[in-house]
Amino acid sequence: MSLTPSEQLAHSTVRIECDLPGGIGTGTGFFYSLDRNGEQHVPVIVTNKHVVLGATKGRFLLTLRGPDGMPMVGKSRAYELDNFEQRWFPHPDPTVDLCVMPIAPLLLEANQTGTTFFFATLDRGLIPSASEIDDMIGLEGIVMVGYPNGLWDRANNLPIFRRGVLATDFKRDWNGKKEFLIDAACFPGSSGSPVMLFEVGGYQTKKGTFMGASRIKLLGVLYAGPQHTVEGEVRIVTVPTQQKAVSLAGIPNNLGIIIKSEQLLAFEGKFK
Repeated sequence: MSLTPSEQLAHSTVRIECDLPGGIGTGTGFFYSLDRNGEQHVPVIVTNKHVVLGATKGRFLLTLRGPDGMPMVGKSRAYELDNFEQRWFPHPDPTVDLCVMPIAPLLLEANQTGTTFFFATLDRGLIPSASEIDDMIGLEGIVMVGYPNGLWDRANNLPIFRRGVLATDFKRDWNGKKEFLIDAACFPGSSGSPVMLFEVGGYQTKKGTFMGASRIKLLGVLYAGPQHTVEGEVRIVTVPTQQKAVSLAGIPNNLGIIIKSEQLLAFEGKFK
């Protein structure tokens, strides 16, 4: 038995929970292979720098792998790591909100106890080439995988899928940066989510329509989303035993700002 592409994608992400000075924060990470050479590679988790900024401790779950090589859905091992922020290596460009954490030490430690994990790694082979980008017609549908507002299938350790479309021309750099916009519901906790071109069973390019074929590409990583505010009169509301100040609120406008996946190439060769 093998997993479908969507089932594999479901096992490509990990929910990250951080102890921050202001409380508990959540974000999304995904598994990625650096320096892939055949079966050899450097496994890392990718997320945004702001997800782990100031984190003293961090937690995540890894799904166990069964004797048949398949995921043992519902069975996982929890990790809690101290000095969590220091375990992440930032993108060499300080203006790019990406970082990675090598996980080979955790996997080797688990192997020594006879424990293996199941996860699907993305890699540079999924980054669209220049010719593939040129063939895009625009307004392609996208899939984003992550943990909006920290929500997830806790019992099965599985993420939430969101669909949307490209909101800007992927061929162009949004406002001069290696970024683009998507039209999709983007909430806190989704930071670090991979944004995929995920077309199974057929897709369309400038060259024509390809029926029965699939196109799966890693377009980028969500890191921000513009919001508008709802302003109102600030009132002091009396409630039992306390007074409460009511202020303005920010509302997402269903746009996400995505770092282009080519920025991940800067991590290649850093951990050899």
